[in-house]
Amino acid sequence: MPAKGKHRRPKQNPITRKLALAGTGGAALTLPLISATTAGAAGTGAPAAAVTTVTAATAATAAVNVATAPPTTYSVVAGDTLSEIAADHSVSGGWKQLYEANRAVVGDNPSVIQPGIKLTIGTQTKAATAARPAAKAAAKPAASYPNNLDGWIRESLDVMAKHGIPGTYNGIHRNVMRESSGNPRAINLWDINARNGIPSKGLLQVIDPTFKAYHVPGTSTDSYDPVANITAACNYAAARYGSIDNVNGPY
Repeated sequence: MPAKGKHRRPKQNPITRKLALAGTGGAALTLPLISATTAGAAGTGAPAAAVTTVTAATAATAAVNVATAPPTTYSVVAGDTLSEIAADHSVSGGWKQLYEANRAVVGDNPSVIQPGIKLTIGTQTKAATAARPAAKAAAKPAASYPNNLDGWIRESLDVMAKHGIPGTYNGIHRNVMRESSGNPRAINLWDINARNGIPSKGLLQVIDPTFKAYHVPGTSTDSYDPVANITAACNYAAARYGSIDNVNGPY
Protein backbone atom coordinates (compact mmCIF):
# COMPACT_ATOMS: atom_id res chain seq x y z
CA MET A 1 0.00 0.00 0.00
CA PRO A 2 1.54 3.38 -0.91
CA ALA A 3 2.64 5.83 1.74
CA LYS A 4 0.17 8.47 2.81
CA GLY A 5 0.06 11.55 0.58
CA LYS A 6 1.87 9.82 -2.27
CA HIS A 7 0.15 8.89 -5.52
CA ARG A 8 1.48 6.52 -8.07
CA ARG A 9 1.34 7.58 -11.75
CA PRO A 10 -1.00 5.08 -13.39
CA LYS A 11 0.50 2.98 -16.15
CA GLN A 12 -0.87 3.79 -19.59
CA ASN A 13 -2.49 0.93 -21.38
CA PRO A 14 -0.23 -0.18 -24.28
CA ILE A 15 -3.17 -0.25 -26.65
CA THR A 16 -4.21 3.27 -25.68
CA ARG A 17 -0.63 4.53 -26.22
CA LYS A 18 -0.53 3.09 -29.72
CA LEU A 19 -3.85 4.68 -30.61
CA ALA A 20 -2.63 8.03 -29.37
CA LEU A 21 0.42 7.83 -31.58
CA ALA A 22 -1.68 6.76 -34.54
CA GLY A 23 -3.98 9.70 -33.92
CA THR A 24 -1.04 12.11 -34.00
CA GLY A 25 0.14 10.65 -37.28
CA GLY A 26 -3.37 10.91 -38.71
CA ALA A 27 -3.50 14.60 -37.85
CA ALA A 28 -0.26 15.24 -39.76
CA LEU A 29 -1.73 13.64 -42.88
CA THR A 30 -4.31 16.39 -43.12
CA LEU A 31 -1.63 19.10 -43.47
CA PRO A 32 -0.09 18.76 -46.93
CA LEU A 33 1.63 22.14 -46.58
CA ILE A 34 3.78 20.99 -43.64
CA SER A 35 7.51 21.41 -44.28
CA ALA A 36 9.62 18.51 -45.49
CA THR A 37 11.52 18.37 -42.16
CA THR A 38 8.35 18.28 -40.08
CA ALA A 39 6.69 15.82 -42.40
CA GLY A 40 9.63 13.47 -42.07
CA ALA A 41 9.52 13.70 -38.30
CA ALA A 42 5.82 12.94 -38.29
CA GLY A 43 6.20 10.02 -40.69
CA THR A 44 4.25 11.69 -43.52
CA GLY A 45 6.92 11.84 -46.25
CA ALA A 46 4.99 9.62 -48.70
CA PRO A 47 1.75 11.70 -48.69
CA ALA A 48 3.79 14.89 -49.28
CA ALA A 49 5.34 13.34 -52.41
CA ALA A 50 1.88 12.35 -53.62
CA VAL A 51 0.72 15.95 -53.34
CA THR A 52 3.71 17.08 -55.45
CA THR A 53 2.83 14.51 -58.13
CA VAL A 54 -0.77 15.71 -58.38
CA THR A 55 0.36 19.34 -58.65
CA ALA A 56 2.77 18.50 -61.49
CA ALA A 57 0.07 16.61 -63.37
CA THR A 58 -2.33 19.54 -63.00
CA ALA A 59 0.28 21.95 -64.35
CA ALA A 60 0.96 19.66 -67.31
CA THR A 61 -2.75 19.53 -68.12
CA ALA A 62 -3.00 23.34 -67.98
CA ALA A 63 0.01 23.63 -70.31
CA VAL A 64 -1.67 21.33 -72.84
CA ASN A 65 -4.89 23.37 -72.69
CA VAL A 66 -2.97 26.61 -73.39
CA ALA A 67 -0.98 25.03 -76.21
CA THR A 68 -4.11 23.77 -77.92
CA ALA A 69 -6.06 27.05 -77.69
CA PRO A 70 -7.33 27.97 -81.19
CA PRO A 71 -5.82 30.89 -83.14
CA THR A 72 -7.55 34.23 -82.65
CA THR A 73 -8.25 37.08 -85.03
CA TYR A 74 -8.05 40.84 -84.59
CA SER A 75 -10.05 43.36 -86.63
CA VAL A 76 -7.89 46.37 -87.52
CA VAL A 77 -9.23 49.82 -86.59
CA ALA A 78 -8.11 53.21 -87.85
CA GLY A 79 -4.76 54.24 -86.36
CA ASP A 80 -3.51 50.70 -85.70
CA THR A 81 0.02 49.59 -86.61
CA LEU A 82 1.44 46.09 -86.81
CA SER A 83 3.99 46.88 -84.09
CA GLU A 84 1.27 48.11 -81.73
CA ILE A 85 -0.94 45.09 -82.37
CA ALA A 86 2.01 42.71 -81.92
CA ALA A 87 2.90 44.35 -78.59
CA ASP A 88 -0.70 44.34 -77.33
CA HIS A 89 -1.06 40.62 -78.08
CA SER A 90 2.49 39.60 -77.03
CA VAL A 91 3.22 38.12 -80.46
CA SER A 92 6.42 36.09 -80.43
CA GLY A 93 8.72 37.61 -83.03
CA GLY A 94 6.99 41.01 -82.91
CA TRP A 95 5.50 42.83 -85.87
CA LYS A 96 7.69 40.99 -88.39
CA GLN A 97 6.25 37.62 -87.38
CA LEU A 98 2.74 39.10 -87.37
CA TYR A 99 3.31 40.50 -90.87
CA GLU A 100 4.67 37.23 -92.24
CA ALA A 101 1.63 35.38 -90.89
CA ASN A 102 -0.76 37.90 -92.49
CA ARG A 103 1.08 39.04 -95.63
CA ALA A 104 -1.78 37.83 -97.83
CA VAL A 105 -4.29 40.23 -96.25
CA VAL A 106 -1.91 43.11 -95.40
CA GLY A 107 -0.23 43.33 -98.80
CA ASP A 108 3.32 44.27 -99.78
CA ASN A 109 3.63 47.28 -97.47
CA PRO A 110 3.56 46.40 -93.73
CA SER A 111 3.46 50.09 -92.85
CA VAL A 112 -0.04 50.43 -94.31
CA ILE A 113 -2.85 48.28 -92.91
CA GLN A 114 -6.44 48.98 -93.86
CA PRO A 115 -9.19 49.28 -91.21
CA GLY A 116 -11.53 46.31 -91.25
CA ILE A 117 -9.06 43.61 -92.30
CA LYS A 118 -8.74 40.66 -89.92
CA LEU A 119 -5.32 39.53 -88.71
CA THR A 120 -4.58 36.05 -87.42
CA ILE A 121 -2.83 36.52 -84.08
CA GLY A 122 -1.99 32.93 -83.09
CA THR A 123 -2.62 30.66 -80.13
CA GLN A 124 -3.14 32.14 -76.71
CA THR A 125 -5.47 31.73 -73.76
CA LYS A 126 -9.02 32.90 -74.25
CA ALA A 127 -8.87 35.04 -71.10
CA ALA A 128 -5.82 36.93 -72.32
CA THR A 129 -7.31 37.37 -75.79
CA ALA A 130 -10.53 38.83 -74.41
CA ALA A 131 -8.81 41.08 -71.88
CA ARG A 132 -6.31 42.80 -74.19
CA PRO A 133 -8.72 44.40 -76.71
CA ALA A 134 -10.89 45.56 -73.78
CA ALA A 135 -7.89 47.13 -72.06
CA LYS A 136 -6.81 48.74 -75.33
CA ALA A 137 -10.27 50.21 -75.91
CA ALA A 138 -10.35 51.57 -72.35
CA ALA A 139 -6.93 53.17 -72.80
CA LYS A 140 -7.86 54.99 -76.00
CA PRO A 141 -9.87 58.21 -75.52
CA ALA A 142 -13.05 58.66 -77.51
CA ALA A 143 -12.22 60.04 -80.95
CA SER A 144 -13.37 63.52 -81.92
CA TYR A 145 -13.84 64.58 -85.52
CA PRO A 146 -13.96 68.04 -87.09
CA ASN A 147 -17.29 69.02 -88.62
CA ASN A 148 -16.02 69.05 -92.20
CA LEU A 149 -15.50 66.62 -95.07
CA ASP A 150 -12.26 65.28 -93.59
CA GLY A 151 -13.91 64.62 -90.23
CA TRP A 152 -17.00 63.02 -91.81
CA ILE A 153 -14.90 60.62 -93.85
CA ARG A 154 -12.71 59.67 -90.88
CA GLU A 155 -15.67 59.09 -88.60
CA SER A 156 -17.37 56.99 -91.26
CA LEU A 157 -14.21 54.91 -91.71
CA ASP A 158 -14.19 54.14 -87.97
CA VAL A 159 -17.83 53.04 -88.11
CA MET A 160 -17.11 50.94 -91.20
CA ALA A 161 -14.17 49.25 -89.46
CA LYS A 162 -16.43 48.16 -86.59
CA HIS A 163 -18.85 46.58 -89.07
CA GLY A 164 -16.26 45.07 -91.40
CA ILE A 165 -17.14 47.35 -94.33
CA PRO A 166 -14.16 47.86 -96.67
CA GLY A 167 -13.09 51.20 -98.07
CA THR A 168 -10.32 53.79 -97.91
CA TYR A 169 -10.17 57.52 -97.32
CA ASN A 170 -9.09 58.23 -100.90
CA GLY A 171 -11.78 55.99 -102.37
CA ILE A 172 -14.49 57.81 -100.43
CA HIS A 173 -13.09 61.28 -101.04
CA ARG A 174 -12.79 60.71 -104.78
CA ASN A 175 -16.43 59.63 -105.07
CA VAL A 176 -17.74 62.38 -102.78
CA MET A 177 -16.11 65.07 -104.91
CA ARG A 178 -17.48 63.47 -108.07
CA GLU A 179 -21.03 63.10 -106.75
CA SER A 180 -21.61 66.23 -104.65
CA SER A 181 -18.41 68.32 -104.57
CA GLY A 182 -18.48 67.84 -100.78
CA ASN A 183 -21.93 69.38 -100.20
CA PRO A 184 -23.88 67.24 -97.68
CA ARG A 185 -27.18 68.92 -98.71
CA ALA A 186 -26.76 68.17 -102.42
CA ILE A 187 -29.82 66.74 -104.18
CA ASN A 188 -30.41 65.67 -107.79
CA LEU A 189 -33.79 66.90 -109.05
CA TRP A 190 -33.46 66.11 -112.74
CA ASP A 191 -32.38 62.48 -113.34
CA ILE A 192 -34.55 59.35 -113.63
CA ASN A 193 -34.56 58.83 -109.86
CA ALA A 194 -35.89 62.35 -109.34
CA ARG A 195 -38.61 61.75 -111.94
CA ASN A 196 -39.55 58.59 -110.05
CA GLY A 197 -39.88 60.56 -106.82
CA ILE A 198 -36.74 59.22 -105.12
CA PRO A 199 -34.03 61.82 -105.78
CA SER A 200 -30.40 61.13 -104.96
CA LYS A 201 -29.25 62.94 -101.79
CA GLY A 202 -26.22 63.83 -99.77
CA LEU A 203 -22.48 63.52 -100.16
CA LEU A 204 -22.61 60.26 -102.14
CA GLN A 205 -26.01 60.85 -103.77
CA VAL A 206 -27.92 57.92 -102.26
CA ILE A 207 -31.63 57.40 -102.94
CA ASP A 208 -33.86 56.75 -99.91
CA PRO A 209 -34.60 53.05 -100.63
CA THR A 210 -30.87 52.29 -100.89
CA PHE A 211 -30.12 54.33 -97.78
CA LYS A 212 -32.72 52.42 -95.76
CA ALA A 213 -31.60 49.02 -97.06
CA TYR A 214 -27.92 49.64 -96.31
CA HIS A 215 -28.19 51.93 -93.30
CA VAL A 216 -25.56 51.02 -90.69
CA PRO A 217 -26.67 50.83 -87.03
CA GLY A 218 -25.18 53.53 -84.85
CA THR A 219 -25.48 56.24 -87.51
CA SER A 220 -28.25 58.77 -88.09
CA THR A 221 -31.42 57.74 -89.93
CA ASP A 222 -31.32 61.06 -91.82
CA SER A 223 -29.97 60.38 -95.31
CA TYR A 224 -28.55 63.92 -95.44
CA ASP A 225 -26.38 63.23 -92.38
CA PRO A 226 -22.81 63.16 -93.76
CA VAL A 227 -21.53 60.17 -91.77
CA ALA A 228 -24.72 58.15 -92.22
CA ASN A 229 -24.78 58.91 -95.95
CA ILE A 230 -21.14 57.92 -96.49
CA THR A 231 -21.42 54.76 -94.40
CA ALA A 232 -24.62 53.54 -96.06
CA ALA A 233 -23.21 54.25 -99.52
CA CYS A 234 -20.00 52.35 -98.71
CA ASN A 235 -22.04 49.45 -97.33
CA TYR A 236 -24.00 49.34 -100.60
CA ALA A 237 -20.81 49.65 -102.67
CA ALA A 238 -19.24 46.76 -100.75
CA ALA A 239 -22.23 44.54 -101.52
CA ARG A 240 -22.46 45.59 -105.17
CA TYR A 241 -18.86 46.28 -106.21
CA GLY A 242 -16.69 44.84 -103.43
CA SER A 243 -15.67 48.26 -102.10
CA ILE A 244 -16.27 51.98 -102.60
CA ASP A 245 -12.71 51.98 -103.96
CA ASN A 246 -13.94 50.09 -107.02
CA VAL A 247 -16.59 52.69 -107.89
CA ASN A 248 -15.65 55.10 -110.69
CA GLY A 249 -12.20 53.67 -111.16
CA PRO A 250 -9.77 51.64 -109.04
CA TYR A 251 -8.05 53.21 -106.08
